[in-house]
Formats: sequence, C-alpha cells, structure tokens
Amino acid sequence: MIEIPANRLSAEILTAIIEEFILREGTDYGAQEAGMDNKIAQVHRQLARGDVLITFDPATENCTLLTKHQFQRYSMGGAQQGSDEKLSSQSSAAAYEDYSQDTGNNLD
Repeated sequence: MIEIPANRLSAEILTAIIEEFILREGTDYGAQEAGMDNKIAQVHRQLARGDVLITFDPATENCTLLTKHQFQRYSMGGAQQGSDEKLSSQSSAAAYEDYSQDTGNNLD
C-alpha cells in the first residue's frame, strides 16, 4: 500500500476520492447529522493536519482513506495477507472525527 500525497491530486480528483469514501463508509456523525459539504470539509481538515492519508493498494487497485496510525501499522507489517478487507471494514470509519459541533472557524 502506498500513500498518495493530497497535494499531488487535482481538486476535482481529491473531492471525488473523499466523496466516494464518505458514501462508501456511511459514517455515523453522532446526534447531529452533517451534510455532505461539511463531511468533505472535515476530511480536508484531517488531510491538511496529516491525521488522514490517501492510500492506494496496487494489488486490489483500490484507493481509500486511512488514519495515519492505520497506515503506519499496515506499513510496519501489522497487516497480514487478506486483512485489507478487515482493516477497511473495521476501521475506515474511524478516519473521521466527530466534528458535529465544528463550525470550521479553527482552520489554520
């Protein structure tokens, strides 16, 4: 699995990857549901901070988002053959933080 730097992607491609991930994961955002624009902004902030990474698996030809910790664990050999699906299904949603109260005013 390789990391794809977000700044190497066009804005359109980056947004498409983020949207696809959000729609695929169906993440629960807590008591207050966030709109798609808010969800996309959340992921952009996480990418900018380096908390979430865009990854590509050449074996499966899939692109996804992982937390920095998930990617490090995978890169250090913590993932075994066939565990990509388990990693994706169990913890991809953990890539999101609960920003239901985030107004976006704390952008750096």
